[in-house]
Amino acid sequence: MMENKTLARQFRLLAQLMELNGENPFKVKSLTNAAFKIDKMPFPLAGKSLQELETIDGIGKSTAAKVIELTEKGSLQELQTWLAKTPPGIVEMLSIKGIGPKKIAVIWHELGIESIGELYYACNENRLIAAKGFGLKTQEEIKRLIEFNMAANGRFLYARMEGMAKDLQDMLSRWLQVNDPQALLGVSGQFRRQCEIIDELSFVIGTEQKALINHLLPEWEAWTFQPQEPDCWVAQSDMGLRIVLYLCERENFYWSWWKHTGSETHVAAVSRHLAHQNFRSEESIYAAAGMTFVPPELREGREEIAWARASQIPSLITFKELKGSLHNHSTWSDGVHSIDEMALYCREVLKLDYLGLCDHSRSAFYAGGLSVERVREQHQEIDRLNEQLAPFKIFKGIESDILNDGSLDYEKEVLATFDFVVASVHSNLRMDKEKATRRLITAIENPYTTILGHPTGRLLLSRKGYEIDYEQVIDACAANGVVIEINSNPLRLDLDWRWHRYAIDRGVLLSINPDAHRVEGLQDMHYGIMVARKGGVTAINCLNTFSKDEIQAFFQKKRSGASTKI
Repeated sequence: MMENKTLARQFRLLAQLMELNGENPFKVKSLTNAAFKIDKMPFPLAGKSLQELETIDGIGKSTAAKVIELTEKGSLQELQTWLAKTPPGIVEMLSIKGIGPKKIAVIWHELGIESIGELYYACNENRLIAAKGFGLKTQEEIKRLIEFNMAANGRFLYARMEGMAKDLQDMLSRWLQVNDPQALLGVSGQFRRQCEIIDELSFVIGTEQKALINHLLPEWEAWTFQPQEPDCWVAQSDMGLRIVLYLCERENFYWSWWKHTGSETHVAAVSRHLAHQNFRSEESIYAAAGMTFVPPELREGREEIAWARASQIPSLITFKELKGSLHNHSTWSDGVHSIDEMALYCREVLKLDYLGLCDHSRSAFYAGGLSVERVREQHQEIDRLNEQLAPFKIFKGIESDILNDGSLDYEKEVLATFDFVVASVHSNLRMDKEKATRRLITAIENPYTTILGHPTGRLLLSRKGYEIDYEQVIDACAANGVVIEINSNPLRLDLDWRWHRYAIDRGVLLSINPDAHRVEGLQDMHYGIMVARKGGVTAINCLNTFSKDEIQAFFQKKRSGASTKI
């Protein structure tokens, strides 16, 4: 029998969906009241006849009929009709406590956001504060609620785990200093490999007091550790993250640290060439296997094994090799800080030589996209700032929407006024693989496209992104001299690192772009570096390691080529 609480939930959901879709407010209120009364009934409604239900105080004919339909058929046709009219992501938003139908209606109808992932990204891009009934405080609260909701599945973005990993390592270090000052400690596993998604945070402890540490761990006040197997302890954080400690003898630390860092495939491939387990460094492990040292982020069991055997491990890119930051937003569209604030942060804090400004194009109305007139005004401001900030350089860019047919947002005369163009998809993300691939290739073949922005539109842990034929898209970039973005926002990290080497092998340059909407967002290039290293990217493969003069020449060559093709 269907319980009253279940009946009430169905009525409540129906009321919420009707409110979201702009139905008569009196009907919405009536259903909301019915849900409340059904939930509080002291006796079950299931099993009662229509006549019996109609005599119950607070249950009218309409409500009684719906109760009968639900209890006899298990569903409500009216509810199914409204569900079919409402995007699944909008329905999912209703499950987040603290965001009611009124706010969700604004998010959906005014901002065009249809999933929790898109909403979280919009919070990071500061888009909510301009909407009716929202402000900075509300935006931050929604972001917090979403983060809490996302944590429920036990998987986390790498960026969210950085602080926790450092804090836990510091706590363990202090605890070991008291109980075994000679112990060795290292973070291992997914975090050390700098995986974009973390579902486990693991550490290795090498100690000559293993029996004592095993005895003391259950009594450690900071975490409640439980034994899982010999010398392996597991706890769970308040956020739902699994925390694992591996214990070993101090003399076996480097072997154990190495073993618990690499993927199973990597460890198995190297282990086949090893005869013993006592090593004084990870370098000595690879040397004993007849290989050159493999950096932790590459230990995924892919190309790195062949590279290590042939002594061809790439010299992985570092942050200090970046000379500038491309694809950034300002208050001219949906950014938080002005152009000069973004430029000064690049120059003074990050010690970079140039900034590529790429506010949204006009089709991105939800993000304050620039009309042709505002493009001209912005270019005038950039000219003025370039005089003030010289030799620092602000390049005139745009993040041009790729429209449904693959064309760019603006006529060629307007596109020709930019130093460079980042072409990105922001709408209609439900195309099939063939259409989505064709759409991107059409944009890539536009001679004004300099960089393909976040190629799949994915939002990690929340939106898969559209299916594309990676090889066709990358090959098209190679044929047309188009750079591919490694979008450094921790929610995107798109192009996926698993395709970086394919692009490099095809001669395609990659660009580590923060897609920053505030000065702090410029620091996200650290995450771009992280996944670029996982993908085997070197400085020579990256556009924004070019000096100011080199990248200016690169942009000019691309633009001059465009003018001859159009």
